[in-house]
Amino acid sequence: MNRWLQWYEALGIDGLLTGIPPGAAPKLTEQQRTELEALVEAGPQSTGYQSGVWTGPMIGDLIEQRFGVRYHNPHIPRLLHQLGFSVQRPRKRLARADLLAQEYWLRERLPAIKKKPPHAAVS
Repeated sequence: MNRWLQWYEALGIDGLLTGIPPGAAPKLTEQQRTELEALVEAGPQSTGYQSGVWTGPMIGDLIEQRFGVRYHNPHIPRLLHQLGFSVQRPRKRLARADLLAQEYWLRERLPAIKKKPPHAAVS
């Protein structure tokens, strides 16, 4: 028997409508997601980590310890994006760097080095 006909007989017109499959149910409840959002916002040190910057595996460990749910590392950025967070990478800057010397280098020295000599006229 034709599958379309089976759907029509089982569900009527609604059986013929196509839609997006629902996918798996979320592992965290809305309350847990709200709590996770607050924990991430507070920073890793507030939850007992030494680092001042979150990493995916750290958040995965936090979720597993706090809620007993395990996420694969590649899924954690998607979860954070759903919660309204974006990936941020800290700038690497020396703690004792001379900011004036860096500014001078970027504004004066680097452009002078990068400039190419003018092309020689062809005779």
